[in-house]
Amino acid sequence: MVQIVDKSFFRAEKSEIILGQYEDCSFEECDFSGEKWTNYKFIDCTFKDCNLSLIQVTNTSFQSVKFDGCKIMGVLFENANPFSLQLSFANCNLNHASFYKLTLKNTLFQLCDLQEVDFTQADLTLSDFDRSNLQLALFEKTNLEKANFSTANYFQIDPSTNKVKKAKFSLVGLPGLLSQFDLEIK
Repeated sequence: MVQIVDKSFFRAEKSEIILGQYEDCSFEECDFSGEKWTNYKFIDCTFKDCNLSLIQVTNTSFQSVKFDGCKIMGVLFENANPFSLQLSFANCNLNHASFYKLTLKNTLFQLCDLQEVDFTQADLTLSDFDRSNLQLALFEKTNLEKANFSTANYFQIDPSTNKVKKAKFSLVGLPGLLSQFDLEIK
């Protein structure tokens, strides 16, 4: 496998990203939408203002990878290599993505659009959803212990089907925890 270390890719063509291990690399304003990445490795890499929508990440490794200002719609991250999976997202559009059954402890989702994202059976312990939009995001049998939702918006989480011990919520977020009870909160 080809190893690429400490290289910057600016507006790179899809053909420039060959099968390999990318370490300490940065990708800026690249359009990889619809690409098929099978067995790629990204270690300590940063993606900034990239379009990664609908990429297929079969057995691809993401170890300490940061996404900033990226469009990552419809990506099925559960097909990525789960070994040492560590991601961070800021100002990203992740609508319709899926993190089904993944371990994503301490993951930052800052100012992200997470509409209709599937977090079913994921472990999001200690994760932070800082000012993120979680409208219609799916939480079912999800571990949300010590997660921070205090500034998150539009979530609906059923405490009876998810682990929410010591999770943080604001008073204005309480309707998102009680919606399944059909209560009127004033």
